[in-house]
Order: sequence, then C-alpha cells, then structure tokens
Amino acid sequence: MTRTYLAGIETGGTKILARVCDLAGRAVADGKWATTSPERAAEDALDFLISSVPDDGRLGAIGIAAFGPLIVDPESPDHGRMLATTKSGWAGSNLCRDLQERLGVPVAVDTDVNAAAIAEQQLGAGAGFPCVAYVTVGTGIGAGLSNRGQSLTGALHPEAGHLRLVRRTADDMPSVCPYHSDCAEGLVSGPAVRRRLGEGRELASDPSLRELVADYLGQLAAALVLAWSPHRIVWGGGVICAAPIIGEIEAAMLTSLGGYGVGPAASQRGFCVQAALEHAGLEGALLIARKLQSGSEGLNA
Repeated sequence: MTRTYLAGIETGGTKILARVCDLAGRAVADGKWATTSPERAAEDALDFLISSVPDDGRLGAIGIAAFGPLIVDPESPDHGRMLATTKSGWAGSNLCRDLQERLGVPVAVDTDVNAAAIAEQQLGAGAGFPCVAYVTVGTGIGAGLSNRGQSLTGALHPEAGHLRLVRRTADDMPSVCPYHSDCAEGLVSGPAVRRRLGEGRELASDPSLRELVADYLGQLAAALVLAWSPHRIVWGGGVICAAPIIGEIEAAMLTSLGGYGVGPAASQRGFCVQAALEHAGLEGALLIARKLQSGSEGLNA
C-alpha cells in the first residue's frame, strides 16, 4: 500500500526550513539550508523532497510559508509569485509554481506570518482563541492573522510591518526601510535595533532602548487591535527572543490606545504573549499542506 506524505517549507530572509511528515504528523525528515537565490532554493527544496519521501510513499501536498510580498490568491494564475522585495534577486520568482511543475503535486503558499498565526492558534500560544494575530520582529517585521483557522488575505496580504508610527521627536536615526522613513520595520526591526545599539551592547541590558522599542511596537500592537480586533497577539522573532519586553509592549499598547477600542481581551494582562512554537511558520506550512491534501481527496472522492 502506498503511503501519503506531506511537506512544509518555510522561506526566511537568511534560511529555509523544510519537513516531510506522514499523515499522522510524524516527521520523517527535516531540512535546513541558506537562503541564496530562488533558483538554488528550488533545487535544494526539490532535492530534499525527492530524497526524503520513503520508497513506499508518495508526496500528497506541499505547503509553503514564505516571506513576501507575494501573490497568495489561489485563484490567481500568478499564485506564489514574489513581488518587489528587499531580498535581492527574488522579485518575480515563484517557488510554488516551480515545485508544482517539477513534482506534479498540489502546492499552496501563504505568508510566513499568516502561516505562523494559523499554527499558533491551532497548536501554540493562541490555542482556544478564535482570532489570533502573530507578529514577528526579526530581520523584518511582519504580522499575520488567523480568524477561526483562516488567514487574512485580500488583494494581497497584510504588510503591517510597514504601518507608519509616530516617531519620537528626539529619534533621528535613519530608517532601515528603503520605502518608508518611519514604519515599524524601518525603526525597530532587527537591523534597526542593531544600528541603534552599536557594538558591544545588548537590548536586554539597555533600559532606554528597551523603552523606545516597546513604545514603537506598542503603537503597532494598538493599530492591530483597532484594525483586526484579535483576541490575542502572539510575538516571535529574534528581537523578541533577545529581551523580555512583551509586558512592556502590552503596556505601551494600552497607553497608545488611550482607553479607546480596547476589547475585553486587550484590557487584561496576557493579551500579548510569546510564541510557543519553535518554528511556527514551518508548522503552519504543514497545516496548509494538510488542508490542501484533504481538499484534493474530497475532489477525487
């Protein structure tokens, strides 16, 4: 009897993660390689998938959690195509299409943060909450939303990391974002925080910088509360892991809201929490694959 396996791939700014598992969720292979060119990424992914599926099996579906911006509409003929991005050489690439054409299996893609939101809602820190936002603060800043297991997409997908913030008067550091002078990503992403710190300093031991970062991220959280009304915001990424500032972010969010638009969840401590999953994007990619496989089985029944 031929066994069916699922694959998840998460593309990040510096590394790509992949996993193959059986339908019971048991991992049979894990992969990790550097993010170089899209051509190399496609070849690496193809090699990994071909070598990882056991001889008695077949690959049923692939889910991809990708950095963006990209086209996530499954009805679009350009589904999976990368748009203008700060990642050199990736604009116009389409890993989703490449793998589908080469392997002949269904492939679906969503943003890494949308996939992470789905995973944290179903398996992690957002379990039990109907509407969960996920924010990553690392090489870039991104935010995704899972509302009852469905990610938020539209003409494109959320790009909340580029929401404009109220910059402090004394803050004259140039934005690291090439598009905006005062968006969240430009002011407090990983590269921005490193620029602010300089050599030999750490965010965890710099109270003034911690307060600034928490203020800006609190503004971002307030914008998500007003726009999306989540029951919980889950935080991940290197900056969040480097310093315990989630409580400070939540306090800054409440200050920014000023008592307006604060739902029952956001008015209580613990509305902002740290991610529970080590690789939420990859877990979300596998959930995308599982949903795609289930849909394919239904169509073929």
